Amino acid sequence: MKLPNADQTIVPEAKITRYLLDLTSPKGKSKAVFFRAFGFTIEQWQVMVDALKQHAAAYEVASTEADEHGTRYVIEGVLNTPDGRNPQVRAVWIIREDETDPLK
Repeated sequence: MKLPNADQTIVPEAKITRYLLDLTSPKGKSKAVFFRAFGFTIEQWQVMVDALKQHAAAYEVASTEADEHGTRYVIEGVLNTPDGRNPQVRAVWIIREDETDPLK
């Protein structure tokens, strides 16, 4: 199964700039070290948004989990990166209750 409405994915700027690429984020620092090592930068945060959206559209959902907030979709596959090394990553998207667009 593919991510429902994968063509309508939403990745807020803050998710990238204040979490996934932020070396000062208590929860995101290890992710920032990882993603920056592959050439992603805060200054060009949109490049990571595009890579995550492409990842969501390209691969099958590996697992799902529903709770009171909505349904989470786990997608595993190669992420295209600026330096071209393209690691295998796991991304989690959520479609909140009463909404249709996947949110990163």
